[in-house]
Amino acid sequence: MTVSSKPRIQATLFDNRVIVWDAKHGSSLYREGFYGKPIGIRKPKDFNFEKPLELSLLETLYLVEKGRISVQTETGKELTREELLSIASQRYEGFNNLYLVYKDLRDKGYVVRPGMKFGANFAVYKYGPGIDHAPFLVHVMPLQAKIDPIEVVRAGRLSHSVKKKFIVAVINQSTGAIDYLMFSWVKF
Repeated sequence: MTVSSKPRIQATLFDNRVIVWDAKHGSSLYREGFYGKPIGIRKPKDFNFEKPLELSLLETLYLVEKGRISVQTETGKELTREELLSIASQRYEGFNNLYLVYKDLRDKGYVVRPGMKFGANFAVYKYGPGIDHAPFLVHVMPLQAKIDPIEVVRAGRLSHSVKKKFIVAVINQSTGAIDYLMFSWVKF
């Protein structure tokens, strides 16, 4: 794990979200890797905004591990990485698997954003929203999970219609290894 030499930014946990109240620091995090989204701005036009930044628990855990932020509760208690992981795991089923894939993709240099509007866990960019379109949709599954072939076809058709590659990230629970399986259309 690489820890940043930059000073840690303060953030506060509110239920399932983490807020960076200082707009300057929020803009800085957004500029560094398109982390979070500014509150009240649907699609930021640039990296300088005067709004607090809202982070997901996935982004928060990653930034805590990288030493970029520290997180406190509403009462001011600073949370450790382990406490944050425990909170996130209790609130979101499958959080650990999602985080393994999120971290792997971020560590490989990709920009990872929510993919819910595409029916996947993540939309993955090479450069970032507003710079390029996400070429990949990634859905996370444990190795032993069963998938209905209709769901594969549905996901494939949706990803094809929005010109994105559909990828299933399969996690081996015993080793933590991640395999990425990419689907593509074949014409007969």
